[in-house]
Amino acid sequence: MEIILLIEDSDLIRENTAEILELAGYEVLTAENGKIGVEKALATRPDLVVCDIMMPVLDGYGVLHIFTQNPQLKGVPFIFLTAKTERADLRRGMDLGADDYLTKPFEETELLSAVRSRLARFHQLRPDYDLQQPGGLHQFLDDATAVGHLTGLTADRKPHALRKKQELYGEGDEATRLYFVQSGRVKTVRRSASGKELITGVYGPGEFLGYLPLLEQRPHADSAVVLDDAVLLYIPQEDFTQLLHRHPAVGQQFVRLLAGRVNEREQQLLGMAYDSLRRRVATTLLRLHEQANGAEVAVQLSRDDLAAVVGIAPESLIRTLTEFKQDGLIEQTGQGIRVLQPDKLRQPNW
Repeated sequence: MEIILLIEDSDLIRENTAEILELAGYEVLTAENGKIGVEKALATRPDLVVCDIMMPVLDGYGVLHIFTQNPQLKGVPFIFLTAKTERADLRRGMDLGADDYLTKPFEETELLSAVRSRLARFHQLRPDYDLQQPGGLHQFLDDATAVGHLTGLTADRKPHALRKKQELYGEGDEATRLYFVQSGRVKTVRRSASGKELITGVYGPGEFLGYLPLLEQRPHADSAVVLDDAVLLYIPQEDFTQLLHRHPAVGQQFVRLLAGRVNEREQQLLGMAYDSLRRRVATTLLRLHEQANGAEVAVQLSRDDLAAVVGIAPESLIRTLTEFKQDGLIEQTGQGIRVLQPDKLRQPNW
């Protein structure tokens, strides 16, 4: 049930308005002045606020100012109640960030319509966003801006074209932004003290990278290099922080968009520690095959890069690929490796 905080100093108006909202199915918290209203909001975050402007102790402008400045309350939809004689001051409230207003006295239908429209606008995050489709990230950012009241979020969404083998960031570099792959591929690499290269991830269209150091507030622990000519979008650190922290629904959705890679990295590390060589190669081929959505040529990596993804010597990789080819599981062409029988590669008895 959605929670509405009603702040109104008139007992009659407060009681009548609360009754209308409760009959419409909302849970209503009431307060007779702005100070009490803010205290109740901090105790129980409302989904929407209906607030009078002229009140004792703390007026509506003061309440709205606290809401816009407090991270716990920022982004809550805000409707002002105003008397006809106060309409000249209404622009001040809208400039401060109010989302709508009602002029007293108002009809029941006016109240419920304003509440429904504000809640609908601020609850429009979809359950899923297809980031592999053109405009998928832009749609999420647009919805997040509206839902979370995040003004100016990634206003400059200019795509950045990068050439093959171009370094995106290096190990030890300060983390200043999140990266989103719009097209092409990017690999992340760590090198041992002896100079051996391990590819920790291959990121394709619709995937984010570079967020772990932003979360941990530390420099990059690996390097990122463009595998194919690619187009990336950059999300500045400030915008990344807004997406995560300014509004619970936005933050939860954004974490869901990011979370798949964390699980994949954990599975990769477990596999490197415990799986057989054949299982590790099969798992890597399947992961890259699925990343390409089952495209006919799923794996377009050099043998050195593929060996670095698996974490084995190139000679061991070549031997295993030859065995897979002889078993009819894969086909090697001049363009890459085609997975012929993914179901057999998934079999656990390697």
